[in-house]
Amino acid sequence: MKLGLHVSDFTWGNGPAQLRDDLARVVEAADEAGFDRISVMDHVWQISMIGPPEHEMLEAYTTLGFIAGHTSRAKLMTLVTGTVYRSPGLLAKIVTTLDVLTGGRAWLGIGAAWNDEEARGLGLSFPPTAERFERLEETLQICLQMWSDDDGPYHGKHYDLERTLNSPQAITTPHPPILIGGSGEKKTLRLVARYAQACNLFPGPEVPHKLDVLRQHCEAEGRNYDEIEKTAVFRFDVGDNGEKVDETIEQLRWLAGMGIQLAHGGVPDAPNNKQIEIIGKEVIPAIADL
Repeated sequence: MKLGLHVSDFTWGNGPAQLRDDLARVVEAADEAGFDRISVMDHVWQISMIGPPEHEMLEAYTTLGFIAGHTSRAKLMTLVTGTVYRSPGLLAKIVTTLDVLTGGRAWLGIGAAWNDEEARGLGLSFPPTAERFERLEETLQICLQMWSDDDGPYHGKHYDLERTLNSPQAITTPHPPILIGGSGEKKTLRLVARYAQACNLFPGPEVPHKLDVLRQHCEAEGRNYDEIEKTAVFRFDVGDNGEKVDETIEQLRWLAGMGIQLAHGGVPDAPNNKQIEIIGKEVIPAIADL
């Protein structure tokens, strides 16, 4: 099993003036500790399950570019990109740029988007649910075409591109891996089976059922189920002095027992770095063979 550090909260004690230094310290520590992945949310306001919308939130891909300059090993991604927030051609170009400038460490994490409040607030595109899923599938098709040898046009229901030229191409071959977030059984997991290299689920007793549904979609699509990495969101809290390490390891064993291969999670008081270091020394080695 592998771990990913998910940075979803930038409201830290030192304030915005020190956010740059705090974030650099966090991701450098995570990279050194052995986290396989570092991710950020694609939101422009803070989300309600973490804090009020007025709390600090950084734009995702600008932040990943900054993180890239302070890491050398961890793979970088959003968890996950709101498909309607950027045009597909530009999104493919952004992820390609990140992949080239990190030497092949970029992933495309993507979903249908859900936060209508922030979208309305800043005038971002936010069509009805059915249309967002249609646009998600077309975005996936466009990205895959731009990451191929086909630079011809793309004509879809919602997007028309005259020439899908993408130069330079991504370093990662055949393309940056795609993770689709969400657990919807009819649409999201079908798109995972059709297009993605990973899924991302919420942890809970329903995980085995969701993975069974994914397996059924893979059979219908002629896709090898085992090719898809199964990931879940998580909340790391090993305690300030490591007193919850054993409890954390057991929780990760529980997830692994249901078929989860990577856990993306945040760390309390991340700029302190203490818990990140404890996870690197005690948790990552303990769950490596799960």
